[in-house]
Amino acid sequence: MILSCQNIAKAFGTEEIIRDASFHLEEHEKAAIVGINGAGKTTLLKIIVGELAPDGGSVTVSRGKTLGYLEQHQAVSDDATIYSVLLEEKRHLLDMEQKLRSMESEMKRLKGGALQDLMNSYNRISTEFERQNGYSIQSEVTGVLKGLGFEEQDFDRKVHTLSGGQKTRVALGRLLLSSPDILLLDEPVNHLDLASIAWLENYLLNYKGAVLVVAHDRYFLNRIVTKIFEIERGTVTTFTGNYSDYAQKKAQIREIQWKAYLNQQQEIRHQEAVITKLRSFNREKSIRRAESREKMLEKIEVIEKPAEQNDEMRLTFSPSIVSGNDVLTVDGLSKSFPGKPLFSDLSFTIRRGEKVAIIGDNGTGKTTILKLINGLISPDAGTIQTGSKVMIGYYDQEQQVLHMEKTLMDEVADTFPEMTNTQVRNLLAAFLFTGEDVFKRVKDLSGGERGRLSLAKLMRSSANFLILDEPTNHLDITSKEILEEAVRNYTGTVLYVSHDRYFINQTATRILELKHRTLINYIGNYDYYLEKADILGKLHAPAKESEEKESRTTAKDDWTRKKEEQARERRRRNDIQKTEEKISELEERDREIDTLLALEENFSDALRCAELGREKASILEELEELYARWEALSEE
Repeated sequence: MILSCQNIAKAFGTEEIIRDASFHLEEHEKAAIVGINGAGKTTLLKIIVGELAPDGGSVTVSRGKTLGYLEQHQAVSDDATIYSVLLEEKRHLLDMEQKLRSMESEMKRLKGGALQDLMNSYNRISTEFERQNGYSIQSEVTGVLKGLGFEEQDFDRKVHTLSGGQKTRVALGRLLLSSPDILLLDEPVNHLDLASIAWLENYLLNYKGAVLVVAHDRYFLNRIVTKIFEIERGTVTTFTGNYSDYAQKKAQIREIQWKAYLNQQQEIRHQEAVITKLRSFNREKSIRRAESREKMLEKIEVIEKPAEQNDEMRLTFSPSIVSGNDVLTVDGLSKSFPGKPLFSDLSFTIRRGEKVAIIGDNGTGKTTILKLINGLISPDAGTIQTGSKVMIGYYDQEQQVLHMEKTLMDEVADTFPEMTNTQVRNLLAAFLFTGEDVFKRVKDLSGGERGRLSLAKLMRSSANFLILDEPTNHLDITSKEILEEAVRNYTGTVLYVSHDRYFINQTATRILELKHRTLINYIGNYDYYLEKADILGKLHAPAKESEEKESRTTAKDDWTRKKEEQARERRRRNDIQKTEEKISELEERDREIDTLLALEENFSDALRCAELGREKASILEELEELYARWEALSEE
């Protein structure tokens, strides 16, 4: 066990967020905290890392183990570049490398025992440096940056110039490179495109430490975690398995709870009816029996009504009229911005009843396509035609279609003047805006609240062609499931951009992948796309595939070359050590010969003197060669 939480309690004022929560995390285990927005997931993470003090209970981390925490929102304002910020996480290895270079320089000036001691230290540090993959620092940093969606031309950008989402990706990269024993991640897949999310999944699956994550991406949770901690009404419950296992077990538990609640309510109503009947007899015995039953009722421990699974938000889309069969026809569409070409010659059609998802990496132009269709920006080339009786309803992730200075009441009432105040209030209440909330200004709402307001307007619009830009952003899992059901049951047509693979899998009948500045068509959901993506991707972009293959080959060659260089360096150090040992051995023998020649028994013996002289000359000749060899090796 690497992390243990015992009887954690936390309240803000009179609102109890968490009560008596106990759970644990094993070494190398991957787990998730789930719950509706406001349930206390982030609060629990902050308690674990010590940013918030619990009102009760304790958090225990195994001795010597380290914690790393990624917050949802980052306040990074570093003046350094993206690359240097991540490289700094390997400072201990950079210092070790500098120490090795310094020792190599010092070796040229030392001899004998001092040199031998330095060589021993050098070999020890070098071995540790190699064990920690010191020779691959730069490639590791580059791999993490590219995995998180940064291009090489981004590496020299200053961190303080980045957007909030980009800063979060930098913070995530730093955290991954620091390799703590326990990773705590709060919504790590926000701001990541599909390719980066897939990269992060593989990274975490192979991560040697433990991981505790808060995420609303159910596809991500299914791949990563083997344990779920659910927060519901302040209570934390542990479930084993991934998200699908949790959802199945939760449904079974909910059914059992509802049956128990309904059976008890039925029994209570039955007893109350019997009591009323007994009292109506107005006899002493019947009244005593009624009082006895009342006492029994008072002792019953009443089962609390289970929370409704989908009572947080009520969402139904209903088109007012049926559109023609051809809803949208796009032909030869092209768009670029200064210094950034997005796509060219895109052509596709959408027919009535289709649910079409546009997917692709960040920055490829997915949202731009939606804006072009809605007439918010103009294309460089191409035509966009909507079909007969098509009425568009647009959900904008940037909420540019909302008026920031208006109140929620005015925002809805001005858009739908035929609605009465009561109808406006009822619509807003269906999206969790009640009481004084309806008089808040749009600009004062959170991203999630603005999303709910946009969905409320969209539901009332009676459109028959919904265009949705990242509709699941800021929604908790329960709200996502409500939206999924509404989209599935919608009889009109839907075109949307999303990074939520689970949502895509549940709702899409067709996928358009924007890749290599063109669209690739997949007739199916996300699972079908995964099955066919490699085949169709190669057919549509052989040149790009060739480039990527060449890039992979180059990377492999670089790795091989680096390994060969490392092997050569090890051989060079071994050769230096052996040369120095041989020099020491010959110098010692040369001194012995000088001592022998000074002895009378030797200098009076001509044959002996000649023999020692020849040996000395041979030694000096060999030493000259060894000195030259040592000098050459040291200069390499």
